[in-house]
Amino acid sequence: MELLTATDTLPAGALLLDNTDDVLARGDELHHHPVVALHFPQWTDGRAYSQAVLLRGRLRYRGQLLARGDVVADMAPLLRRCGFDSAQLRADQRRETALRALGQIEAHYQDTLAERHDAPRPRRAEPGSGVARTGVAAHA
Repeated sequence: MELLTATDTLPAGALLLDNTDDVLARGDELHHHPVVALHFPQWTDGRAYSQAVLLRGRLRYRGQLLARGDVVADMAPLLRRCGFDSAQLRADQRRETALRALGQIEAHYQDTLAERHDAPRPRRAEPGSGVARTGVAAHA
């Protein structure tokens, strides 16, 4: 995950969205931008997480997702799991703290959306082959 400081400029061509914007209604527009920056007005307001999940899952947005606003270092692991590629940290936050937070959890019970969509899909069985859809032999 790329971590920007509060003084870094946002990437060129970034589309800035508030956390109240309906990303599903703007789906066609979003795909014309290489970067979508989602705003966190307060670190306790999680609507931008939901927007990121919708962008990655339903809309299959493959560009860069950037978190901006009241972004604190402790948010980094969840930002990454929800599909963010980068974050612009609040002025009082340190990049080193965010990097340390990213390295603390190594295993998760659930895959991220990106992991689910990029994973190879099981092959469908041919009719009459005796193989179930998951690739496990059917019981007779």
